[in-house]
Amino acid sequence: MALATHGDQKYLISEQLDDPAEWSSLRLERRLIGSGAQNAVTTECTELVLILSGKAGVSREGDGHLEEGVARPGTAWIVPAGTNERRLELNGSIETLHIFLPPTLIERSALVDYDIDPAKAKLAYAGGFADPVLQQLGNTFQGLLGRPQQPTDRLLVDGMQTALAGHLLGNYGVDRWQPQTRAHTLDPRRLKRVLDFVEARLTDDIGLEDLAAEACLSPFHFSRLFREATGSSPNRYLTERRVQAAREKLALRQSSLVEIALDTGFGSQANFIRVFRKVTGLTPGQYRDMHRS
Repeated sequence: MALATHGDQKYLISEQLDDPAEWSSLRLERRLIGSGAQNAVTTECTELVLILSGKAGVSREGDGHLEEGVARPGTAWIVPAGTNERRLELNGSIETLHIFLPPTLIERSALVDYDIDPAKAKLAYAGGFADPVLQQLGNTFQGLLGRPQQPTDRLLVDGMQTALAGHLLGNYGVDRWQPQTRAHTLDPRRLKRVLDFVEARLTDDIGLEDLAAEACLSPFHFSRLFREATGSSPNRYLTERRVQAAREKLALRQSSLVEIALDTGFGSQANFIRVFRKVTGLTPGQYRDMHRS
């Protein structure tokens, strides 16, 4: 009997890049997952996701546990069987390898043979971590995709599956896994990347989602961390930078109000006048008159 998996139901914004490889207790899929909200499900089997290429901020919630992180090549994500995932959102596209395993990873009798209490053999809902052993195992599994199955594959899969189960239980059990403590701040490199993005795209229609994507965070968490780092909301910062750029152009007296409105990202002269007056207390015309030479 084939393993009951959930890939097609969960990853609505995705496409399979190879035909899946499947055995009675293991299934492999390689996918390209797009940006956006996926379809959170209650998992019937254990899922290990290895990021192959691309980069995306990930926001997910499983059994009440909220997790924010960055999916980049070399990172791994675990969803134990029976997890009620209520949310899974990405703000970028990533190529992934999915390894679907049985709920108990290996037979209960085998766990007993290895002196492992089956009642304690439960994995943690863990993600965003780098593990060279998992990457090496993943590379071997990936080699089974995109080609006809061979008679020796079953022997290889059995051995690999046992090694994978042992590594997961030994390092990512609920009683062993300790997620890395992340400082709840926007680190200087991410902040600089966002600020540089604003300067380069000042004339464009920039939204909160665009800024959050530059920081590889969900919009909710980015907004909070940006405010803590700068003392201003992202929208207010963007508005003030546009007003400052407009001030400089007004003082030069080389462009019309319509041209300045478009060059600084306000979209229209009416919106430019409204926002400029709200921020400075003056209309653009009054500000320009104050700077006559």
